Amino acid sequence: VKSISKTDIIDATSGFRAYSRKAALEINVFNKYTYTLETIIQAGMKDMSIISVPVRVNNQLRQSRLMKSIPEYIKKSAITLIRIFILYKPLKFFFSIATVIFAVGSIIGFRFLYYFFLGSGNGHIQSLIFSSILLISAFNTYLIGIISDLLAKNRVILEEIQANLRSKNKE
Repeated sequence: VKSISKTDIIDATSGFRAYSRKAALEINVFNKYTYTLETIIQAGMKDMSIISVPVRVNNQLRQSRLMKSIPEYIKKSAITLIRIFILYKPLKFFFSIATVIFAVGSIIGFRFLYYFFLGSGNGHIQSLIFSSILLISAFNTYLIGIISDLLAKNRVILEEIQANLRSKNKE
């Protein structure tokens, strides 16, 4: 959470949250499971001030209603972090995936070329086909990254409009 949000929060998943009026107007929660990680990451991405105040911990009085087990919580939190990362850094996410696919496709393509120039390319047509599929997939993933980045920029503009409308409606 610290690296994605670029904040210095000690305990991101628990604790009391207090928001300024401006922050409450600007933060949008999409996750139905828990808002804790999402609000910290959004605040960090929007350069909002975050302060972590240590408090004492009460003894556990009952089982959590939010999670059934620690592995379930970790799984759901990981999914939330990935979704938020895709939401705020789509170009970086999709370009990383596309680069891996492109590298594998290129290696397989060079393998085909190696055998082709040695004169035994006929037995390695599957490599050429697989390489082509991977390179086309990489190109499409790059395009998805560009489109997702444009959509993310549009979302930022819409969030600013929404925050302005919310603040004007409160006045």
